[in-house]
Amino acid sequence: MKDTMIYKTIQTLEYDQILEMLSNNAASDNAKEKLTALRPSLSITTVRAKIKETTDARRILDSLGTPPLPTMKDIKTLLELAEKGSMLTAEQLSFMGQFLSSCNRMKNYLKKSEFLDVDIAYYGKTLQDLTPLLEEINQAIRNDRVDDSASKELKDTRRKIELTKSDIRSKLETMLRSKKDWFSEGFISSRNGHYVLPVKKEYKHQVGGSIMGTSSTGSTCFIVPNAVLKLEEELSLLLIREENEERKILYTLTSLVHEEAASIHLNMEALETLDIVFAKAKLSLDLKAKPAEINDTGNITIINGRHPLLKAKECIPLNFSIGNGTKGIIITGPNTGGKTVALKTVGLLQLMAQSGLHVPCESAEICMTNSILCDIGDGQSISENLSTFSAHITNIIEILRHSDKESLVLLDELGSGTDPAEGMGIAIAILEELRAKGCLFIATTHYPEVKEYAAKTEGFMNARMAFNKESLEPLYKLEIGEAGESCALYIAKRLGLPKHMLQKAYDEAYKKEDEKASLRPIDSLFIEDAIETIDGVAVNHIQKEPVLKPVNERSSRFQLGDSVVVYPQKKIGIVFQPANDKGEVGVQVQKKKELINHKRLKLKASASQLYPPDYDFSILFDTVENRKARHKMGKGHQPDLQINYEEELSWKRSE
Repeated sequence: MKDTMIYKTIQTLEYDQILEMLSNNAASDNAKEKLTALRPSLSITTVRAKIKETTDARRILDSLGTPPLPTMKDIKTLLELAEKGSMLTAEQLSFMGQFLSSCNRMKNYLKKSEFLDVDIAYYGKTLQDLTPLLEEINQAIRNDRVDDSASKELKDTRRKIELTKSDIRSKLETMLRSKKDWFSEGFISSRNGHYVLPVKKEYKHQVGGSIMGTSSTGSTCFIVPNAVLKLEEELSLLLIREENEERKILYTLTSLVHEEAASIHLNMEALETLDIVFAKAKLSLDLKAKPAEINDTGNITIINGRHPLLKAKECIPLNFSIGNGTKGIIITGPNTGGKTVALKTVGLLQLMAQSGLHVPCESAEICMTNSILCDIGDGQSISENLSTFSAHITNIIEILRHSDKESLVLLDELGSGTDPAEGMGIAIAILEELRAKGCLFIATTHYPEVKEYAAKTEGFMNARMAFNKESLEPLYKLEIGEAGESCALYIAKRLGLPKHMLQKAYDEAYKKEDEKASLRPIDSLFIEDAIETIDGVAVNHIQKEPVLKPVNERSSRFQLGDSVVVYPQKKIGIVFQPANDKGEVGVQVQKKKELINHKRLKLKASASQLYPPDYDFSILFDTVENRKARHKMGKGHQPDLQINYEEELSWKRSE
């Protein structure tokens, strides 16, 4: 459970983000891994020594700039291969040479820093001098390949190889020029490591030699002529000799690496230590941080401290102190006033200092603690069915179990999330228990009773976050020694809550009980200049069912089957649908159905004049298929029949 509490503290105070920033400053993977796992030390001697290392490295960094630390990637693997008797490749040996060169540069870098008279400057003396091995590698390996100068035998062999290749190319070029018609191209090609001529298929028997392949179309054969076969054989033998000599050189260099494996391991360990120390120094430089004084007397003092994850220009410096008889600080003030940031800043700077890191401040004195225990955030959990209050209490119970006189406890919004009276009582009970344990603790709260309890209890001190009541702006400035106000009524007034509502709120909060008189943070006169009422604003309303307008008397004259004239085109149409509530009449013009405003229609002849009383208008407006379907359906249920309305619904409104 202890490990769980440590992990929770690291996550809550965002110390893991500091470690990520720290590890990004390291060059080697091993150093990055160790820095990510960095934890506060419980030894005051160790903490002071680690802070001094960071301070020394920071002085060197400020004077000489970034150290030439290597990444050391795969060096351990190369040593393991060498120790097993494997042959290192030219590329691997080149990488080893780069590492050895970095060792020398780092040694020189630290040598230059000795004038600063800091202990870390003498780490350079622990780096083994491997210059002879570096010179052997540099002489034999260049550009990731074995160089001609690696041995006399290799140099002579490669010279003969080039001469032989030149002779082969010369003979082949002579053949190309003398028999141009035989060849599909005017240049020499290469196939499977052999020089070949591109011979047309019909001339392949004219050129004696070995066929090494054909083109994709089969029209060209790639032939090594007999005239150069002897030279080809000589070239093959020379290439084998070259490979053997290269392997001999590589094995020799691998053996030299193996002989110096112990010294290389020592250098790797020293460089890894330096990488870790200089990563801390780089973080100190990035954060403009300072070394903290460490004590074991329970005193914490921070002068102009900054939260390291906030931008320096936007962060209001924190001035904070606890100890010297004060065991608990109770911080009060308005929401968004910076109480939680202040809480986290103290905890985070404490973690950093005990881990040997510099802290972003003007100066700081940090005490040793055996644990930092936090209850910050609402902690709600759906999976565990925890409310805000339940989560707070569950966490606080664990904090009380694990805390003692050497602990630092940070509690945010103490007693919140439940009935105010009961929450206040629980908050005081928790503070009393922490006082009995003798640990250092900082808590934030809104309860006036808790402020009064702190004011009259030995070992407690109130503090508040400053707040501009006129501009409603939090000042993010912690003021120790004074109790703060929630400022809820001030904020409500400034935001426009009416006078009568403010008065009611004030009476309910401060006039119900006489004993609360001493707790009134404001005078009721402040309400006098408040606004009287809240001005109404436009709001959305429920959309009711629209009331249909009566159909226009003129539009209602047009009946199904009437013949009408459509203006301005003066086209003749037939009404297939009476007017709707908008006064639009359905008219079929030249077999095309449209909705047309009644004002554009003139009755030409009524349906009663044109058709008998029982006339079936579907003859005019239905398709033949739909009429037949309707006729059959009229005789009974027809499961296989359906009426296609697509044609009927294809009409549109006329513009």
